[in-house]
Amino acid sequence: MTLNYLTGFGNEFATEALPGALPAGQNSPQQVAYGLYAEQISGTAFTAPRSHNRRTWTYRIRPAAVHGEFVQISNGMIVSDFTQVAATPNPLRWNPLPIPLAPTDFISGWVTMAGTGSADAQSGCAIHLYAANADMIERFFYSADSELLIVPQQGSLLLKTELGEMLIAPQEIAVLPRGIRFQVRLPDGVARGYICENFGGALRLPDLGVIGSNGLANPRDFQIPVAKYEEREGEFELIAKFSGHLWQASIGHSPLDVVAWHGNFVPCKYDLRHFNTIGSISYDHPDPSIFLVLQSQSDTPGVDSIDFVIFPPRWLAAENTFRPPWFHRNIAAEFMGLIHGAYDAKAEGFLPGGSSLHNCMTGHGPDEATFSKASAIDTSIPHKVADTMAFMFETRTLLRPTRFALESSLRQADYAQCWQGLKKQFTQEP
Repeated sequence: MTLNYLTGFGNEFATEALPGALPAGQNSPQQVAYGLYAEQISGTAFTAPRSHNRRTWTYRIRPAAVHGEFVQISNGMIVSDFTQVAATPNPLRWNPLPIPLAPTDFISGWVTMAGTGSADAQSGCAIHLYAANADMIERFFYSADSELLIVPQQGSLLLKTELGEMLIAPQEIAVLPRGIRFQVRLPDGVARGYICENFGGALRLPDLGVIGSNGLANPRDFQIPVAKYEEREGEFELIAKFSGHLWQASIGHSPLDVVAWHGNFVPCKYDLRHFNTIGSISYDHPDPSIFLVLQSQSDTPGVDSIDFVIFPPRWLAAENTFRPPWFHRNIAAEFMGLIHGAYDAKAEGFLPGGSSLHNCMTGHGPDEATFSKASAIDTSIPHKVADTMAFMFETRTLLRPTRFALESSLRQADYAQCWQGLKKQFTQEP
């Protein structure tokens, strides 16, 4: 399968599947070429500063308003009310979500693990796992609630969107803007992974500050789809996530019928293996913010609503330093996942496809086996942390686990035992 992409992040893009489909010199001429309709998708307030304003003009076969009336349907395992059960200060960890036995497409395969805030207030996030074994053929989806950050762990996803197609595999991610219609095909037959549903400000690349002009995730490595349209008619379903609920409308054509578009409110993909990792080459750890890929900024300067952080392969060279992540308690809540390999702060129990949650001020860090090994290692020799890819969804607000997360058999009830072997080593001798 060959797919074409534009490159960059946050820039203005223009692409057409038929020559001359993009109007010249204006956005909404009286008559559009090929009998198309001009339609703008606005992702920010009209008066947002130019540097933050996001919108895309589309030139499509039918306007997005052409469909039947929406009726509310079951949410399945998607949860939007995060107050149903009490949050816990206990550290939590889960085994991977199993691949379903019954036919289950990408949307039906969502299971909500935790969340904070609400879509109505456009603040906070929800964290889901997904497991699927069936293509979306007759169904299309969009979320009016959120921007979607999709992190595959097993199996590729072909994301067929209004603005073109993107194929993402494990160790790649995709960002789908709020409201963009899409469907998901499974080239490998099955798929599993993680989703961060961002209710707040759009994800963006962080400023680099004293790092300078290069490093971390570079804009040139983000890929944007080119225009590709479907002229397909039939009896289809359009599923909307709106105010925390799922709604369904009949639609007589594929909504992926955009022939040309220009703008900066667009889907994108990124290969996490392109991340330019920064680290210490003398002693001690820089803060883990050096692993920040994308951020959703809050109304408090310097405090993000969501951080997406990765822990990729890297060299550890700091001397006289405890090299794994240290024991810590954070004001932020940390939801972690493991895409590939092993995580260097845990000797066992944290599996690819698994996840963990350490909430505000919950103490955590390396388990006993990792601590003992790292305390005795020769730090005059650099060490390569290889064959790994872990990540973290981090938020400034409390993440509230769902009833499923707390009561599921996937939860490792003995997780906290990994620290109980840490014995007192205190002595009054220097």
